[in-house]
Amino acid sequence: MTKPQDKLRGWAAARKAILAGLRFTSLRLRLVVVFGLVALTAAVTASGIAYWLNREAVLTRAQDAALKDFQQEMQTRAGALPPNPTQDELQQAAGTMANSSQRYSVLLIGKDGEGDTIVGYSDLDAFTLADVPKSLRKTVNKEQPLTSSNKSPYHLYWQRTVDGGTPYLVGGAKVIGGGPTGYMLKSLEPEAKDLSSLGWSLAIATGLALIGSALLAQAAATTVLKPVHRLGVAARRLGEGKLDTRLRVSGTDELADLSRTFNRTAESLEKKVDDMSARDEASRRFVADMSHELRTPLTAITAVTEVLEEELDAETGSVDPMIEPAVRLVVSETRRLNDLVENLMEVTRFDAGTARLVLDHVDIADQITACIDARAWLDAVELDAERGIMVRLDPRRLDVILANLIGNALKHGGSPVEVSVRLAGEKLVIAVRDGGPGIPEDVLPHVFDRFYKASASRPRSEGSGLGLSIALENAHIHGGEITAANSPEGGAVFTLWLPRDPSALLPADEAEDDTDDDASVVEGDER
Repeated sequence: MTKPQDKLRGWAAARKAILAGLRFTSLRLRLVVVFGLVALTAAVTASGIAYWLNREAVLTRAQDAALKDFQQEMQTRAGALPPNPTQDELQQAAGTMANSSQRYSVLLIGKDGEGDTIVGYSDLDAFTLADVPKSLRKTVNKEQPLTSSNKSPYHLYWQRTVDGGTPYLVGGAKVIGGGPTGYMLKSLEPEAKDLSSLGWSLAIATGLALIGSALLAQAAATTVLKPVHRLGVAARRLGEGKLDTRLRVSGTDELADLSRTFNRTAESLEKKVDDMSARDEASRRFVADMSHELRTPLTAITAVTEVLEEELDAETGSVDPMIEPAVRLVVSETRRLNDLVENLMEVTRFDAGTARLVLDHVDIADQITACIDARAWLDAVELDAERGIMVRLDPRRLDVILANLIGNALKHGGSPVEVSVRLAGEKLVIAVRDGGPGIPEDVLPHVFDRFYKASASRPRSEGSGLGLSIALENAHIHGGEITAANSPEGGAVFTLWLPRDPSALLPADEAEDDTDDDASVVEGDER
């Protein structure tokens, strides 16, 4: 059995659904509806008032004319009858009264010489005593006390009735001094037809007003919404980076002020973006120039440090033990500075958009093994990859990605580091998992930020803070992605997603050259 609470909830849900369906998402439609409702309300109100006033005026005019004529006929015709008229006299008087200009039926009631009640009809089929309401008969025959304000014991009374859908006016009066009592019945059907015609005319006028208001609303909506539409288009263009977008301004209204404000805002935004772009370009150029200029002295310093390192490793022990720590520090810091300069130059290439892919077909297992072997990580890394998985990638950039991910895992997570490879459709997935405590939750969103280090108290660690960001840029240039997360079994997991063939990302000319190179290699293999 359904509970009352369930029924109420059902009704509430249905009501919300109906209201949601009635929501108007178009401003134009809302304007038209509002204009239409206002016009409809005004037209219906005005038509109602006009109909009511005209109805009262028409009915009152017809009623007053009929009652006045009946009262006069009662005084002249019925009042002229003898105190005890005969049936024929009453019948003749009723017929004469009914022939007046107002065209109503008459009923006269009196007493003959023997005291019997007699009735005179002007139209027996149309008007009888049964058609007179009992309340009206009682009121007409009731004698009123004479007072200073009431000089007559009997008065003229009337009442409106409806019979078969036709309105009628029924009036009655009694002749003072023992004369007959008279009743009249007048059909108000002509007046009702006039009022019906008036009602239809007002309804048609209301409909025309509604249509006119809808047309006016449409015109007003077009006038108002056209600038709003242009403003929306301009805002979208501005959001797409077209900062030279401007609106044509005409007029002095609020929409014109809004357009001027938009133009000023767009102009200010364009200027600020140009200034920021200029400063950013200058910063990139400064970093690139500085990195390039540092390479020359670094090359010489690196050569010297290599000689010093050879002296340190030599069995002769030619380096003074007192300065050996300093020499080793110089060698280490020189290498660190050299790596930093190389990373900075790589970052400037990405920022300048000059980094390019050089694609080649590689066996992914062999590529990862070569990367690990070149850095003497074979004992610390476990590789889970099938041989023969061929992909089309940039080997040098893939080596950079793997070196940064695996090196970061060894440095911060510790061995063993597990590297697994799998295919997911047209995607190559490489996961690097370490055996450390994982990455703190507040650090996860920033691991790929440039120069970001998890511990602010150790700004001078071995890394530059650029390795993971460079790895991510190299993944992006392949059309791939790198994600960082914590494994449920413990440790951090970096997952690299790369397309198996990113050739579609190359410019048209480079793609053609690359295709030609591949064709020549295939032809050479065939020969």
